[in-house]
Amino acid sequence: MAQRYVRVKSQEGQIFYGLLQLSLNVEILDAPPWLEGQPTELILEPDEYRLLAPCSPSKIIAVGKNYADHAAEMGGAVPAEPLIFFKPPTSVIASDMEIKYPSQSQRVDYEGELALVIGDRTCDCTPEEAQSKIWGYTIANDVTARDLQKKDAQWTRAKGFDTFCPLGPWIVRELNPGAKIQTFLNDQLHPVQSSCIDQMVFAPDFLVSYISQVMTLLPGDVILTGTPLGVGPLNLGDRIRVEIEGIGRLENTVTQR
Repeated sequence: MAQRYVRVKSQEGQIFYGLLQLSLNVEILDAPPWLEGQPTELILEPDEYRLLAPCSPSKIIAVGKNYADHAAEMGGAVPAEPLIFFKPPTSVIASDMEIKYPSQSQRVDYEGELALVIGDRTCDCTPEEAQSKIWGYTIANDVTARDLQKKDAQWTRAKGFDTFCPLGPWIVRELNPGAKIQTFLNDQLHPVQSSCIDQMVFAPDFLVSYISQVMTLLPGDVILTGTPLGVGPLNLGDRIRVEIEGIGRLENTVTQR
């Protein structure tokens, strides 16, 4: 199994980065792993910590319509260039936390996605250089108020509510380029979304390069790479689970805001 890098809060309220062991103990690092954090002698047992989102990004850049089947599903063509937008850091929650359904919306959708975690300050890099700037991979759910997205001239409100960016549960360093991504709703046996990440229109290294020519990416920043066909509505009480082969599963429930 690949090493799983986590971010946790101890019973005393301290926040640490660490390595999750098979025993579910966490070996604490002295700094974020992308800043060359090294193991310490501190070990937290499962009842001594709470799992947080695996990083605390200065910004989250998301990519729209990056799977051709999803672009068609939304009634549009694949963009000639990546379509990028922001989600605020305050939208991030961990796996097992609650997605809060806002009163302003009557239609909130799930969007399962692969997330890239940046490991180095990145500005104007080439696609060839970009691969070394991707420190690792995790799972995201780009929760979207679909009715507000259609109503507003831009997507800030629809994408930016608190709790609208579940992220986690941990970060892995390597990922099969053809890994399967699937989304499951409640107890349904069949996924509502199922694709492979190599079906992206714009590959991760191209996305990092493209975005770095617009804005400087900082260590710990997150890029959401787009969602495949099959987005749909969430209702109060729903459980939504996004799985990516080689990473794990990100699961959240929906409650009233």
